[in-house]
Amino acid sequence: MSDFPEFACAYAERLAASSPRFARQCRSSGLEARSAPSRKLADPFGELSRAGRCPGLKQRFPDRVLVMTSGRCFMNCRHCTRRWLLGRSEIADTPERLQGCVDYVRARPKVRDVLLSGGDILTLDDEKVLAFVDAFAGLDQVEMVRVCTRAMAVNPGRITAKLAKALGRSGKVWVNTQFNCADEVTDEARKAAARLVEAGIPVSCQTVLLKGVNDSGAEMLRLLRALSSARIRPYYVFQCDPVAGIDHFRVPLEKAKRIERYCAERIGGLSLPRFVADIPGAGRKVPLDLL
Repeated sequence: MSDFPEFACAYAERLAASSPRFARQCRSSGLEARSAPSRKLADPFGELSRAGRCPGLKQRFPDRVLVMTSGRCFMNCRHCTRRWLLGRSEIADTPERLQGCVDYVRARPKVRDVLLSGGDILTLDDEKVLAFVDAFAGLDQVEMVRVCTRAMAVNPGRITAKLAKALGRSGKVWVNTQFNCADEVTDEARKAAARLVEAGIPVSCQTVLLKGVNDSGAEMLRLLRALSSARIRPYYVFQCDPVAGIDHFRVPLEKAKRIERYCAERIGGLSLPRFVADIPGAGRKVPLDLL
């Protein structure tokens, strides 16, 4: 577990002290050590090899790319897909590397969607965040710049009115976030979401299905309703990725399907995410009903 130390900012620590569901995502467990990472399980999507295109940029699908903007997060989520990659994967941490990523996208007109991830891009200061956003939003071919951050759930004060207004300038920014239990949808999180929405920025949530956190129909429904009331669109619910050290979070496929059916029978389509798995080598996010 020393390769992925326990870390959380002050807000996340306070939330973990009051919510056992959130604490399970925040606190390390001896269960993490039961599956040592083979090369395949440490990097199942080939981010260090076949997906890498230039320093800091990954591409798995023809119409979109992922740009690694930071190697840090506000919290080391225990279920993190990149738990074995943070600190090892190249990031676009210089103007020259950022320009290399921009040049790569410009040379490939099919790319219309750029994901700014990491780590968490909002661990950078506003000037650096906006440098990434503006560099890609300035390309005519790019229709969407996705700011991928968990700050709204784990450090919502980072999303200031000033930052939200600046992010909204281009009209191309979307924010993708991650909430995994209703306890995370605090008053502070609602205010952060409101700042973005009122700046004209769509906000969507990619939840991870986690044992002991949200693995019941009632708990998932509580989360979806809380997100919708905060004007955060439930977008995906993911099965845990095939990464070493997170087996204790995995929810059996048939149970995941039951949770999906439970929610679909009790909530409208606007609040109903797609339940999917990200499978190495697949050309899409695969709906659970196809598995």
